[in-house]
Amino acid sequence: MSQNNSNQDEMVVTDGREKMQGIRKFILRVLLCVALILLGILVRLGLGALREPPKPADIPPPQLKVEVRGVCPETAPVSIYGYGEVKAVDSLALTPKVAGEVVYVHPSLEVGNVIPEGDLLYRIDQRDYIAGTKQARAQVERLEVTISLLKRQHEQSRTRLKTVERARDIALEEFERDMNLYQEKDIGSQSMVNLSEVNFRQAQDAFEQVDQAIELFPMRIREAEIGLEAAKAALDMALLSLERTEAHAPFDARVQHKQIEVGQPVAPGAIVLLLANDSVLELSVPIDSRDARRWLPFLTPDDATSPNWFRELAAVECKVTWTEDPHNYAWTGRLDRVERFDPMTRTVTVAVRIDNGKDNNSPEGLPLVEGMFCSVEIPGTTMHDVYRLPRWTVSFDGFTYIADGDRLRRRAVNVVRTQGEETYVDEGLSPGDIVVMTRLVDPLPGILLEYEMPEETDCGPGTE
Repeated sequence: MSQNNSNQDEMVVTDGREKMQGIRKFILRVLLCVALILLGILVRLGLGALREPPKPADIPPPQLKVEVRGVCPETAPVSIYGYGEVKAVDSLALTPKVAGEVVYVHPSLEVGNVIPEGDLLYRIDQRDYIAGTKQARAQVERLEVTISLLKRQHEQSRTRLKTVERARDIALEEFERDMNLYQEKDIGSQSMVNLSEVNFRQAQDAFEQVDQAIELFPMRIREAEIGLEAAKAALDMALLSLERTEAHAPFDARVQHKQIEVGQPVAPGAIVLLLANDSVLELSVPIDSRDARRWLPFLTPDDATSPNWFRELAAVECKVTWTEDPHNYAWTGRLDRVERFDPMTRTVTVAVRIDNGKDNNSPEGLPLVEGMFCSVEIPGTTMHDVYRLPRWTVSFDGFTYIADGDRLRRRAVNVVRTQGEETYVDEGLSPGDIVVMTRLVDPLPGILLEYEMPEETDCGPGTE
């Protein structure tokens, strides 16, 4: 029992010693860490005391290197650009005017071929129309003979009337003599007087018959003349129908559509050929109505007496280029007229006419033909006292930058027109202003500039 108690006491003493040793080790570690921290602070302070403060740097103010150009007011021509498809001015849908069977067709009458002006395109069977023409001509000749006969009979009747009138007068004299002799001198007899009266009455009837016939002759002649006029009209119709059995090319005609063959029966009203004249072509070019109103070369001013879009235009020369190859294919046209105004798109369509002769071929020799899509440059009116700037030097909200001495300044300008890569302004700049040509993105106004001064900034006399 006593031995167990002694063992327990030894174990308690051993645990106490181990705890004391652990506490001492912890305190030593803490003291070591604090000493190291204090040593680092002392080393830093010592090194800081040895370092000299930096000298202040001389930083130059920021500068922007740009390109500039002096500007002066000038007079600049306006060019209006548009696009259109080439079409033929003269296009004809050919229909037969008479019915019949086709007996001849031009040997080159195929789609795409060009038939020379005046060549016979087709012929319809003429036999019926020739017979009708002969019949109508015979009727005219018959009536002409009838009128000639009536006129001759009229002259003969007038001559006979004088003879009949003389016979009547003689019969009247004999009747009056016989009646006087019988009544006054009792010479003769009543039968003799009656016979003389009968002779007189017969002569009177003959005179009246001839006289009435003479009065009817003008009406009979007029009736025959009216019939002759109708017969001549019928002859003209027969000749016209005969003429219409043949169709000739009204111009140098390019065949666009063909619906006719030899042996085919045709009737009036059916389209058998579509022909186009490539000698005169036209483009319908829509342009913005604002450009049209301000820059189109109208011959009459847009005042109260003529406030409309359809005034006469100056026939200025226009450049027509093929959009497929604008550098090699170009032709010359002329401004012709205003075709229409479209209120939906607010565009004005103008017609540009091209004389497609041999001297108007492109440098490569390619002719302009219907269906080609082309761009058109139309010379407009002239801008006066404007400043020409590269397009990128004017912002979308109407500002540009100028060099005011060695500082950058922002200047509001009024854009008159943007044409290609150039912009024209009429307000906001003065003669001799130095405009920054470099493309700038949100520069700081008033920043210092570095640039080479333009050689010439004097705009000469007459500018302000």
